[in-house]
Amino acid sequence: MAEKRVVITGMGLVCPVGNNVKESWANIRAGKSGIDWISLFDADLVENRVAGEVKDLDLEAKFGRREMRRMDRAQMLALVAAEEALNDADIEITDDNKYDVGVVVGSGIGGIVTVVQALQGFQARGHRGVSPVIVPALLHDGISSRVSMHFGLKGPNYNITAACATSNNSLGDAADLIRMGRAKVMVAGGSEACIMPMVISGFNNMKVLTNTEDVPEKASRPFDANRDGFVAAEGAALLILEDLDHARSRGVRIYAELTGYGHTSDAFHVTAPNPDGVDAAEAMRRALKEAGIGTKEISYINAHGTATQLNDKSETLAIKQALGEEAYNIPISSTKSMTGHILGATAAAEAIFSVKALLDNFIPPTINLETPDPECDLNYTPNVGLETPMQHVLSNSFGFGGHNTAVVISRYA
Repeated sequence: MAEKRVVITGMGLVCPVGNNVKESWANIRAGKSGIDWISLFDADLVENRVAGEVKDLDLEAKFGRREMRRMDRAQMLALVAAEEALNDADIEITDDNKYDVGVVVGSGIGGIVTVVQALQGFQARGHRGVSPVIVPALLHDGISSRVSMHFGLKGPNYNITAACATSNNSLGDAADLIRMGRAKVMVAGGSEACIMPMVISGFNNMKVLTNTEDVPEKASRPFDANRDGFVAAEGAALLILEDLDHARSRGVRIYAELTGYGHTSDAFHVTAPNPDGVDAAEAMRRALKEAGIGTKEISYINAHGTATQLNDKSETLAIKQALGEEAYNIPISSTKSMTGHILGATAAAEAIFSVKALLDNFIPPTINLETPDPECDLNYTPNVGLETPMQHVLSNSFGFGGHNTAVVISRYA
């Protein structure tokens, strides 16, 4: 029996550059940054005052104050993205298909806003200050469960946590469930909402956040010689993965095909990447092998590209090891230069940008790349996007703990 093919039939996104896929992609194409001064809390509480926040999204109007008290912000953002993705894919849940549609939505940090609020309540009033509804709101799996319950999706439902690689893992696992016949449709991706004093301070004290703050939109500088750290961001990105035969039977539009997935571990350091890039390179090789394509067939690489000194240098080495001399011929960019780093949701957001790049035959730019770094000497599409025919996109995401992931998204034919 031929292996099932997995296609992408819907997408939903809320992130610093837009509150839906259309708006977000238009801003990415235009090289417009979504990074600005922190507004979700008093930025005087922290040393680093810039972030990628979701803007102009009235969650209270959408969910109501009562429901908002029962959910973490990460759950609400996930529901917004899930609604767009399911509508985009024209998925209607019925008694006949409710067990065939599942959810794998991950988060790197989970319901951290709820955790801190509960701790503050406990410190102020003891056990009486802790809400009885906080546990479902703070659990990582509360995000996938909320999506499942809100839309009546009764297929496989669980959360994945692998730091900043999380939502590539979600896509890979969801595709495997479809190929194994355990679901026909999967809602897959990630959600993150952690723009809060404790998290920002923690990252800042690790020396992984940028100190470039005079002009917020210039703060994220992937692959630039003067890069000095990433910009923390929030958002949710969900894709609808579907068995090809099932999608054909519904007559639904097919955006692209998820053809390859690779996952390795550095087993090196709790936060730093393996500097020689060998393990990340292996993840890319495995994704290409599963996709059944050679290095010359890659049209574009959406890089992890966090703008930390260590990541950008080691990712450059990894790309060279995985692709050899062909690495110099393939356009690469980091859309984190515009969105910031959405942590557990970043891979799914970048998968969506990869799909849009493929459909538009357009490689988005890496903005703020003004000073070349001799150790990052590949083609990172500096500042201006590029029109070019595209067939296969490789999208990398790596995470604290040594998680290395890569997916291949291919033009559907």
